[in-house]
Amino acid sequence: MNKPGLPHWRGLYAVTPDEADTARLLAKTARVLAAQPCLLQYRNKLASAALRREQAERLLPLCRAVGVPLIVNDDLALALDIGADGVHLGRGDGDAAAARRALDAMGPGRILGVSCYGEWPRAVAGAAAGADYIAFGSMFASPTKPSAALAPLELLGRARRELNTAVAAIGGITLANAGEVFAAGAGLVAVISDVFDAIDPGARAEAYRMLCLGGEDGDFR
Repeated sequence: MNKPGLPHWRGLYAVTPDEADTARLLAKTARVLAAQPCLLQYRNKLASAALRREQAERLLPLCRAVGVPLIVNDDLALALDIGADGVHLGRGDGDAAAARRALDAMGPGRILGVSCYGEWPRAVAGAAAGADYIAFGSMFASPTKPSAALAPLELLGRARRELNTAVAAIGGITLANAGEVFAAGAGLVAVISDVFDAIDPGARAEAYRMLCLGGEDGDFR
């Protein structure tokens, strides 16, 4: 997998919900993938290790079929075992530089993302460790993490100016406020509830794609 122009990507970063029903997860995700999000992250905080592996393995061919990279949340070992396109690490999920080396050993083009919350030093460290994107949030009150501290929108623009990485925003993002987040400097909007809880997840993902088509120059997908 190649990742040219990653710092300039602009679009939806779809993140899966805590879904125990694998068939339902796959059906919803297939509809979202049809809208060509920039990335798909497999995230299921409530699943057992066995279910996480099963779901991730079954999502991978869906992503491959449409050329959307699959990122595994919080679990480098699982990402490596199934041959996913990358991993996203939060606080306490392991050393970013070590993850970078492990991903590179799999071959070129693997993607590393790092959660930075509202912490600028963490963003600088993540970029120095070789992260391809850094994620700030929660940007707004989020149903997924209702107690999460809010990150200043100003961090998005600063990261865009100063760091050679893609910049993602997460937390409480909807179609109604995504334009504000893009305008502040985000290239990627990571969304769970507003996409996967929609009556038609595919249509909602497509709406994000159309929103991004009106944005500034970059690699639109």
